[in-house]
Amino acid sequence: MHQLTIGQLSERAGVATSAIRFYESRGLVHSVRTTGNQRRFEQPTLRRLAFIRAAQRVGLTLEEVADALATLPEHRTPTKADWRRLSRDWRPRLDEQIERLERLRDKLDGCIGCGCLSLRTCALNNPHDEVADRGPGAVFLEPSAGGRGVSGRRRTP
Repeated sequence: MHQLTIGQLSERAGVATSAIRFYESRGLVHSVRTTGNQRRFEQPTLRRLAFIRAAQRVGLTLEEVADALATLPEHRTPTKADWRRLSRDWRPRLDEQIERLERLRDKLDGCIGCGCLSLRTCALNNPHDEVADRGPGAVFLEPSAGGRGVSGRRRTP
C-alpha cells in the first residue's frame, strides 16, 4: 500500500500538518515511522481525516469522533457497511442537533430564550426570570425545555 508523508497527506486532505499531528496525538490517525523517524501514513488515513473534518463541521466533539473511529478497522479502509453503522449510531445525536438549530432559526428574530429580560416579550415568556434556576444560556433552546416557556405553553416570540 502506498504511504504518504505528512506533507502529502496534508495537501491531499486539505488539513494542516499541525492538525494531523494533533489528531495523531489523540489517537484519531496513526502513522508508522521510517528508519529516519519520519511519519508515513497509509492512504486510508485520507478517509479518516475527511470523516473527522465532516464530523467537526456538524458539531461532533473530538471525543465522539474518537469513540467512533475506535470501532473502525485499523489496518483496512472502512467499508460502506462500516460507515453506514456509524451514521446509524449518530442519527439520534444529529437529529437532536438539527432540532436545536431549527429552534434557534425560528426564534432568532424575536427572542432566543436566554432569560435576559431585555425584550418586551421576555416579560411575558419569562416573568421575574424564573428560568434562571435552569442554568445559564439559551435554556429555551435546549431539548429538555422543548421550546416551551416556564408556563409549559408553547412559546411564541
